[in-house]
Amino acid sequence: MQYVKARLLVRTKEVRGDGSIVEVVVWELAEPVPPSADRFKYRLYYGAAGVVRVRYDNERGKGDHRHIGEREEDYRFTTVDRLLDDFERDISNWS
Repeated sequence: MQYVKARLLVRTKEVRGDGSIVEVVVWELAEPVPPSADRFKYRLYYGAAGVVRVRYDNERGKGDHRHIGEREEDYRFTTVDRLLDDFERDISNWS
């Protein structure tokens, strides 16, 4: 198994007063994880009591996508800043 060098860009976790959790992890990779074209690996989570409200991630074989409640849809990644903005917008829309 070959390991790809990665640089951690963001790692935060917040437990909010209502018990919900917001967690953001973003890595910059030396090369993309197929089928994604960008060089970032990420997982962004917002949920409570084990229930996903909003999640963005890009896994090998599946690519960039997001979960809004139980719905899953493709996500068009452009930049890390845009990813974070989109995630925050979806969280605020949930509330």
